[in-house]
Amino acid sequence: MNLRELNSLIKVAMGEEKADLVLQNGSLVNVYTGEILEEHSVAVKGERIAWVGKDDRNVTGPETNVIDCTGKFIIPGFIDGHTHLILFYQADQFLRYAMRGGTTTIITELMEISFPLGYQGILEYLESLKNQPIKIFGVAPPMVTNSLRTRSRAINLDQIAELLKRDDILGLGETYWSAVIERDEKILEFFVETFKAGKIIAGHTAGARGNRLTAYAAGGVRSCHEPITAADVLERLRLGLYVLIREGGIRKELAEISKIKDLQLDLRQLILSTDSITPEQVVEEGYMEAVVQKAVDLGFDPVCAIQMATLNVAKYWNLDHLIGGIAPSKYADIIILPDLYNIKAEYVISNGKVLSKEGKLLLEPSKYTFPAWAHKSMRLTKNFGPEDFEINVKSNSDPVRIRVIEQITELVTKETILEVPVLEGKIKVDLDKDLIKIAAVDFLDDQLKMFVGLIKGFRMKKGAFASSMAWDLTNIVVIGADEKDMAVAVNRVLELQGGIVVCSNGKILAELPMSIGGYMSNLPIEEIVQNLKDIQKEASGLGIPFPDAELSLNTLTTSAIPFFRICEEGFYDLKNNRLVGLLV
Repeated sequence: MNLRELNSLIKVAMGEEKADLVLQNGSLVNVYTGEILEEHSVAVKGERIAWVGKDDRNVTGPETNVIDCTGKFIIPGFIDGHTHLILFYQADQFLRYAMRGGTTTIITELMEISFPLGYQGILEYLESLKNQPIKIFGVAPPMVTNSLRTRSRAINLDQIAELLKRDDILGLGETYWSAVIERDEKILEFFVETFKAGKIIAGHTAGARGNRLTAYAAGGVRSCHEPITAADVLERLRLGLYVLIREGGIRKELAEISKIKDLQLDLRQLILSTDSITPEQVVEEGYMEAVVQKAVDLGFDPVCAIQMATLNVAKYWNLDHLIGGIAPSKYADIIILPDLYNIKAEYVISNGKVLSKEGKLLLEPSKYTFPAWAHKSMRLTKNFGPEDFEINVKSNSDPVRIRVIEQITELVTKETILEVPVLEGKIKVDLDKDLIKIAAVDFLDDQLKMFVGLIKGFRMKKGAFASSMAWDLTNIVVIGADEKDMAVAVNRVLELQGGIVVCSNGKILAELPMSIGGYMSNLPIEEIVQNLKDIQKEASGLGIPFPDAELSLNTLTTSAIPFFRICEEGFYDLKNNRLVGLLV
């Protein structure tokens, strides 16, 4: 805020200058006190709130835009305190729908772009977030990975330090707890650099309990978005952590965690967030307004639910001097609702401007054109054949004992040891035993590095399913009942410069091209929604039982979720923090 803007706010508050916008005579939800203040008005000058009170005659002039809020509720704009925007869509496509419902601030992870496009990719993506009608912040990616090859390419301490100097970077992104309690020196150096910058470290505690959770908290993390029960939430709240309840595209935990409302606790450190949202969800259901609506429907007091999506989030990210509530000097990020049990925005104001009215956008998001190099992360030029997915075994024993990924739920895996026959020196798929091939192929280097193993639990009877969106590294991950189809699928992903492909009998059944780092598409979001529906339909037709098949596929490489994963170097045993091979 400059001197002229500061003077203008004070003059409006003193009645010496007129407001640009007045929201008149509504029921104001004061998130600071928990009160609902009847017959209150809000005066806006420029981007900020200048005055709040009952009698707005001194701040209203003939040129003031007045919105009559009689019988309506005035609440702060919603904040998503943890999400992943770099999934499928570009920012402008997402914002076309996300902004309508009242979300005025987003904090996103940047890890997805950092793996394929590195430090320059992060800077480029941050450029795409500038000059948007709402505020979007990022967090510096720690780039925790199972792959030694990927780790060698990760951004360094100096680059983390440069990112942390930026106003649009609020801290260090989610850092998996195992890396911290194992005292990974690189990660701990990132922590120290974040402390020096006076910024926040976002946590990730999936599977951590007792002393491990306490040790992780001792490392200085400020939050966790992984609890799945009210008991998990309580354990973390007692350690002083902010807890973000996920209700989005990856997990939906709000219903189970809502039991915490009955425990008579102070919920000032409880937050609503999405942890990513699918294109279909944002187009067909909405964004943070849908999450707040569900919290209200589950029995949270509406004022408490609003606090969990506004002030609590702002405090967590040290932004409460700017956003999170309706008070003088704060940014004018405001929603007008018909009532507190119907979270449907009649007006959305962002940075003092009317952004949408009755669900119709009045301000369009800024489009961004990524440079040509951002569309060329698939550097592997090999043309794959079925022989590349054969598993040749030099062993005198038959059968042999092997490690297999067993898919327990749509996200959780475990290591299973099986005895399998060796046929003509090869280990083959066994569809009757639900045993199919899985491979991870590094796409960022033209020197081939890949690993082929077996997986069970996907119930595929034919075809192959491949994606460049494998979490936390630079791999195309492919599963298949047929090696020829696996080759077709991987070749098509490479040809598209990234994407998701379903094929069978040598024919492409469905695909989504994502040429920006292998994670984002140039398509309009409506087409992305349809393509993903086609992919799910065709994946189900191969036999895959999971409701979000691409998510189950893409998470097979991440250390964020237990317990047994894959990368281009082999299987990764998360329990023992080590790479292991196929043969036992």
